[in-house]
Amino acid sequence: MSAAMKFALSMAIFGSIGYFSAKTNLPAIELVFIRCICACVVLSIVYLFSQRKKEAIERKEIGYSVLCGVFLVVNWVFFFRSFEHMSVTVAVSIYHLAPVLVVLLGSFLYREKVSLKVLLTVIICFIGTLLVGGIQDYLSFDDLISAGLPWAFGASLFYALTTLTGKKIAKLNPILTTIIQTSVGIIMLLPLVRWDYFNHLTGENWFYILLTGIIHTGFVYYLFFSSLPKLSSGTIAVLVFIDPAVAIFMDIVLTAYRPDFLQIIGILLIFWGQTHAALKRKMSESGN
Repeated sequence: MSAAMKFALSMAIFGSIGYFSAKTNLPAIELVFIRCICACVVLSIVYLFSQRKKEAIERKEIGYSVLCGVFLVVNWVFFFRSFEHMSVTVAVSIYHLAPVLVVLLGSFLYREKVSLKVLLTVIICFIGTLLVGGIQDYLSFDDLISAGLPWAFGASLFYALTTLTGKKIAKLNPILTTIIQTSVGIIMLLPLVRWDYFNHLTGENWFYILLTGIIHTGFVYYLFFSSLPKLSSGTIAVLVFIDPAVAIFMDIVLTAYRPDFLQIIGILLIFWGQTHAALKRKMSESGN
């Protein structure tokens, strides 16, 4: 299988996670905990069998991997929590503000000048977020909080922080990096897990739980990391849209969700901003 096919498949599987997570009947923390365990086991097996030479491991990059793991796990918890309050279409659309936030946060962290185009992109995406979140339907701030908008936006923010921190990890094997990150997740979430949630799960629930952990995390990250170094930034920028496309398609077809006119406008504004941000990152990485 070519690198492009592997990456496209990983994006398609990523896109279906919202639908499958709803079938697990587990809250966000417990689902992410199981996901971390499954991914850690699967990727550890892959890593052990794929090693052909001893790798040099830098302590600094281990530290960045741990920090990145903290951001990643919080991102996962917020992302799954957003599914508990809003449709997959709305949650995924807001979640994909991440590339815009990466550009904005990167400008401040690396002391780059924030251009008028960047500010315009952020404002347009912010308006898109309010529209897709149905801001016009909420009469108070409490209504907005209970609707799940902060969870989806928080997931996007922590995904952006994960991306920026991940840029500091240059030499460490990507699969080993993810093993470290999911191990951090297990340690972080273990004291927070409520074990009584597992008492009344059905066989079907466990099927979707293991599917989400093994396929949507372990297998997907294997596809993702094995293909990423072989693809250009332009190819990645195009293929990454498979993720939200599959998520929205499944939400509309399988759950009969129908976004209203303003939400459709909001989705288009957010994806326009994502495209613009992805192109800016590509140009900056290529030195143009």
